[in-house]
Amino acid sequence: MGHPIVNPSVQEKSDLLSQPTTSEPPSNEVVRTSDNQLFCCKSIDKLISDAEDPERKLKKTLGPVSLTALGIGAVIGSGIFTVVGTAIAGQKFDTSSILNAPLLDYMVRHHATLGRPGAGPALALSLVLVAIVCGFTALCYAELASMIPIAGSAYTYTYATMGELIAWIIGWDLILEYAVSNMAVSVGFSAHLVDMIEWFGVRPGLRWISPAYLPAGLSDLKGNVLYTPGLHFGFNIPAFLVVMLLTVVLVRGIRESAEANNTMVILKIAAILAFIIAASHYINPGNWHPFAPMGWSGVLTGGSIIFFTYIGFDSVSTAAEEAKNPQRDLPIGIIATLVVCTLLYIGVAIVLTGVVPWASLLDDAAPVANSLKGLVSSTHSNTLRWVELGVLFGAMMGMISSLLVFQLGQARVWFSMSRDGLLPRLFGRVHPKYRTPATATWIAGFVVGIPAGILDIGTLSDLSNIGTLFAFVLVSIGVIILRHRDPRRHRGFRAPGGIAAPVLSVMFCVLLMSGLPILTWLRFFAWLAIGLGIYIFYSRHHSEFARR
Repeated sequence: MGHPIVNPSVQEKSDLLSQPTTSEPPSNEVVRTSDNQLFCCKSIDKLISDAEDPERKLKKTLGPVSLTALGIGAVIGSGIFTVVGTAIAGQKFDTSSILNAPLLDYMVRHHATLGRPGAGPALALSLVLVAIVCGFTALCYAELASMIPIAGSAYTYTYATMGELIAWIIGWDLILEYAVSNMAVSVGFSAHLVDMIEWFGVRPGLRWISPAYLPAGLSDLKGNVLYTPGLHFGFNIPAFLVVMLLTVVLVRGIRESAEANNTMVILKIAAILAFIIAASHYINPGNWHPFAPMGWSGVLTGGSIIFFTYIGFDSVSTAAEEAKNPQRDLPIGIIATLVVCTLLYIGVAIVLTGVVPWASLLDDAAPVANSLKGLVSSTHSNTLRWVELGVLFGAMMGMISSLLVFQLGQARVWFSMSRDGLLPRLFGRVHPKYRTPATATWIAGFVVGIPAGILDIGTLSDLSNIGTLFAFVLVSIGVIILRHRDPRRHRGFRAPGGIAAPVLSVMFCVLLMSGLPILTWLRFFAWLAIGLGIYIFYSRHHSEFARR
């Protein structure tokens, strides 16, 4: 039996494990729960001590307000202006296939489908369902974040509870979650930027503002076909540029990034309230009938689609190492984010489905802005025209803040995995002046920016959804494991009701995952298979638990 190849201090501590003793091992041991490297866990104290390494220590500048703003910035910007249209109207495809069918729907009905049903006006119910799911999961995240205030979010939590292999899987999953969600948001940003340019009477070339891949094609507001379904020559330049500009901001520092995000959050909340107040005067109650045109299947599928928008509270925990008082501030930031955003979401869903027919939102990457554009065209209201400009600006600020938060979170997941040896040390380099994970941030910028210029928003959001739900399931299981394994450890926050919150979180997350298409499941398994290949050939040979 060999010993782990780790740094000298960890090696000396690991050697103690081989000596007979009747006392508890030192609290900062690298804990082995199994002789098999795949299931070895790192102790919480070891994770915390690693984070204090001067060469890799991050700057602590964030308080509860900044953490809550980070969460709101991620949640609101990533969906309320973009994916909400897809959740309401559903998706249509050119050919009927079982791969397009939601998993649960196919298991019940056993037939192919031309797309996915939307929730229609019943998206309000979908949002309540998703809020309940996220509420249980948020309690789990808050408990773990108060115990393990380390960058890496679900990756770090699973390393402390379920071992190296599961930690790698969830880390690889988080790469998918953050990268793909930001690709989708940058596509939405581009759509809103184009609307703002057109507001001033400028019409940019369509080839350079549209994704190269459009599975449902592209039509204008009058139904004229601009692009047929499939690939076309072009590149979404605004989507690429916004990601690269934010990469520069993130490299400069977390405090500067948080201050910029706080300002953008205020602006976009103001834009949302302006939309709700102004558009509510033009609601046609007839648009709410039927309330659930696709039945409960549509409500569930709509919830599965809109879940993409709620992953902001997850990103709050990725900034744990940069929080001033993480045991107190992280739970506040996570729960406050969920409450504020749920209320705003429901308000937008009710008003949006009241002012336009729900079916008209199909394949609309800017549903809020475009609904206002339609109202301006039909009413010729000068007030609405200025509200439209304000909403466009606020929406763009929302997209930018969401992109900023998710790029921040993604780089810190890679940073944590590099610190544990599961990714090359290149990803763990900290900028000597700004004390940020600069290399990981730059790589994340290109990984997100280039695909954002090519792919459409519907394809991207589905992959992010399944990755997020899978992460939530493992985090919830981690709470149960630590309640059993380490019941005496101090918890700055404890989810109430015993293990009810994590158990219900797992059940509801699995339910929402069943509303995603079979093709999304296959793509997700393919992504995990690629990740396992990387782990087998690289990561397991370079981790702290690697054998000589």
